[in-house]
Amino acid sequence: MKNLYAELVVLLGKFRHLALLLARLALAYGFSEPTLLKLQDIKATATWFHELDIPFAGIAAPLVSWLEAIGIVLLTLGLLTRFISLALMGVMLGAIYFVHLHNGFSIANNGFEIPLYYLLFLSIFATFGAGKYSLDRLLLKDFDA
Repeated sequence: MKNLYAELVVLLGKFRHLALLLARLALAYGFSEPTLLKLQDIKATATWFHELDIPFAGIAAPLVSWLEAIGIVLLTLGLLTRFISLALMGVMLGAIYFVHLHNGFSIANNGFEIPLYYLLFLSIFATFGAGKYSLDRLLLKDFDA
């Protein structure tokens, strides 16, 4: 049984970088619609942030919106992945606290389930890097990636 498990670990290890690539692309896609909605009307986003009692809503709205937009590009390319993951983790913590926490866990009630999953994915990218199929590996020589 031990040998079988060891062989499985080696086999699955060959797909690690593909899994990181697909997870990055899925997460970038997941950010795209909410980000585009925010960017389409920054004033409305700032008003919404103000209604949610987010401090400095007029500054936070464009900052968060553009950080998410840049994050989509960087995650897709696998560029500066560790940095953007840390920044987006902050955004997700804010989303959980200000938007979703009072609704409980379930996505069915607009709870914090999905932002928590995003936070967990981002923590994987922050710690493991973008993987072999990334500009981090090519340009920054992030061999941990």
